[in-house]
Amino acid sequence: MNFNRLFVVAILFFVTNNAAAQQKSLTWEELRKDYQFPKWYTEARFGIWVHWGAQTQPEKGGGWYAKHMYMQNVGKETWGANAYPYHLETYGHPSEKGFKDVIHEWKADKLNTDDLLRYFKSIGAKYFVALANHHHHFDNFASTYQPWNSVNVGPRKDLIGMFKKSAVKYEIPFGVSSHDDRYLEWWKSAFGADTSGAKKGVKYDGWMTKADGKGKWWEGLDPADLYGLPPEKRTPEWIKSVKENYVRRTEELVSKYDVDMLWFDGYGFPYGDYGKEVCTYYFNKSLQKQGKVTAVVAGKFSNEPSTVKDIERGGAAEILPYPWQGTLTFGSWFYKNERPIRHNSRTIIESLTDMISKNGNLLLNVELLPDGTIPTDHKLILDTIGRWINTNSEAIHASKPWKIYGDNLNGGPEKKNISEADLEANKKQKSHDFNERTIASPAYAHNEVRFTTKGNALYVFVLNPVKGKIEIPALGWESGQNTKKITAVKLLGGTEKTEFEQMKDKLVISVDVAPKFNYTNVYKVMGVM
Repeated sequence: MNFNRLFVVAILFFVTNNAAAQQKSLTWEELRKDYQFPKWYTEARFGIWVHWGAQTQPEKGGGWYAKHMYMQNVGKETWGANAYPYHLETYGHPSEKGFKDVIHEWKADKLNTDDLLRYFKSIGAKYFVALANHHHHFDNFASTYQPWNSVNVGPRKDLIGMFKKSAVKYEIPFGVSSHDDRYLEWWKSAFGADTSGAKKGVKYDGWMTKADGKGKWWEGLDPADLYGLPPEKRTPEWIKSVKENYVRRTEELVSKYDVDMLWFDGYGFPYGDYGKEVCTYYFNKSLQKQGKVTAVVAGKFSNEPSTVKDIERGGAAEILPYPWQGTLTFGSWFYKNERPIRHNSRTIIESLTDMISKNGNLLLNVELLPDGTIPTDHKLILDTIGRWINTNSEAIHASKPWKIYGDNLNGGPEKKNISEADLEANKKQKSHDFNERTIASPAYAHNEVRFTTKGNALYVFVLNPVKGKIEIPALGWESGQNTKKITAVKLLGGTEKTEFEQMKDKLVISVDVAPKFNYTNVYKVMGVM
């Protein structure tokens, strides 16, 4: 009897201590040592992002409107040249009507997150990301630590909460993007003044105080909580408080909304060790809830093997041994109607094909209108992308790279084409960012292909198919790729047999079925593996 009692006590002691050990927070180094990227992410290959917020409200002015509306001369950041004149004409002079007033105008009155998430899933998206805050320091969620948020101002809705609820409903992994670490530099323009004209020298509204709001729509709110302090009043203590506030805000964001992915703008951890603290907290929360870390951190990191490498408006030059993703948008990151669109269905499909052949995902931004709906012309593009992905899904989702990513290569990436980016930060990085191919790029050669695999099948993506024969040297039985005898070739989505002939130095495929979408054709090749 005593032995049994002692045995039970020992078991209880073990269980209690084991549970306590599981609750112990690990360091970042301990967490990343055994980290493995979750299957939901590595098998997704295609996700949708809505880079959407108050800066969408103005029709013109580029994707950095909040900064550029205070600048009569934007220098090299020419994409923002329309912001100041547009703001002057639409809202008034920035000494009286600043970005705070733009936020007030933004209502998101037609937002239906259920409709959006259902649609995104229907076109093949396997994860979804929503913008939580941009460089302007405004939170799109019910933030305890930032009074300038979408519940208190503008839409008066918990936007992240709405997206999260719909993501759960439609069973799609949910991520958030945080761009706040440029905040300290971003808002310096709000403390300037016109350098010419009738209001030369009149200070912009960044200088306003809480007292200036008395009797106005923003009464009770302090502009300093949005814009920060004037540069000359920023003490080291105040800057430290901003970074500490960032930690509290972001930890609340990932825990309150139980996010699957946290995406950072900029290079490395936001605010250095403060961002690392956030990531450590985030991974520990996932570990404690799931028993293993199923969360994903993405950004422009280097030497951080437990994070997803993000390539903005571009792609890798080769197969990377670790997960990465390219981020693309049709035109501007925030919807604007002032510039020609940069991408259409063809270029997005080609970009997705190239990325997955190199072990990457595509995270495609959908530029929602201020009211929360998809622009009609963008919706038509997305519909076509969706039909293509659904037709060829077996070659996309859960696919892996082959030994080489492609053949007959001559349509390489574009030169750097930087738009809406931190120019100085990019100069310091050796990255593939901003090498995207766009509508203006030369067409791929008719025989250029990309490869993916799944199981015992090899998939050949013919990027620019034209009726006739194409030769693929890598698939000859003496090609050096250990290619075995090919037994069958079939066009995905096609109804007729595909004629082929394998020789020692090449595979010849007859492209005798009219391309279903006039874009990339995908052939399933059996026997190679």
